[in-house]
Amino acid sequence: MTLELFRKAAFTDGQNGGNNAGVAICSALPPEEEMQQIAADVGYSETAFAEKRDDGSWRVRYFTPEMEINFCGHATIALGAVFGELFGPATYPLILNDREITVAANEDGSATLVSPGTSSQALEENLKTQIMTAFSLTDSDLDPAIPPALVNAGNNHVLLPVNSRECVAQMSYPFEEMRSLQQKEGIPTIILLWRENEQTLHMRNAFAYGGLVEDPATGSAAAAVAGYFRKAGLMDFGHGPARLVFHQGDDMGIPCRLIADIPEEPGSGISLTGTVRSID
Repeated sequence: MTLELFRKAAFTDGQNGGNNAGVAICSALPPEEEMQQIAADVGYSETAFAEKRDDGSWRVRYFTPEMEINFCGHATIALGAVFGELFGPATYPLILNDREITVAANEDGSATLVSPGTSSQALEENLKTQIMTAFSLTDSDLDPAIPPALVNAGNNHVLLPVNSRECVAQMSYPFEEMRSLQQKEGIPTIILLWRENEQTLHMRNAFAYGGLVEDPATGSAAAAVAGYFRKAGLMDFGHGPARLVFHQGDDMGIPCRLIADIPEEPGSGISLTGTVRSID
């Protein structure tokens, strides 16, 4: 068995920022315990492991330093960029644990994934209260036009839309308390989101679930939010697919930009594009 390991930053802002990801191209996927150890040694929030199948598709699994997860957006964008370097621009089918998606390696070195299908539901009131209390938020901090929700595009995320950029900038919470709650409820991230205008969104993602206070760029969360906005009637499809641009990581000093192109079809996957740079 051979394994070639790459280190990339995905969803960069030009040549700055981006969320670090490991990408392992394998002749055969290692045993689960070995993949977990490699992800821990790499030390990034996620590492993607990919094995090419006889039919041309790629079997992909994602590991944080502590556990396996079913999908990771920024690691998929990094994987797409690696495919482009190794095999050239093309669209590559990916077989995940519980679904199939694609990632395209683009001519300019960026990559575009099509997320799993999206879904959302109202946030259970007791869970909402627990999280808002932990984040020192009150109802007056929320955006009255966008109800809190449980959103999904491969992973569950709690979405708390707030009414000011300051609320996003001031994000803080008790780490161990939220880590326990997020793991108990199966919620990888909690999203604080402020809508600057119809196209521009600012978000921060608490990632105690995966052992990090915050994730600088979260593709699955961006896709889930885009799907929720579509379902809630917050998008204009008068001229074809709508677009959202997510600003994330700025408050960490790690600027990241995630571009979501949203088809009108309810529940369909979201196209997410990001630029990628290599990590020395």
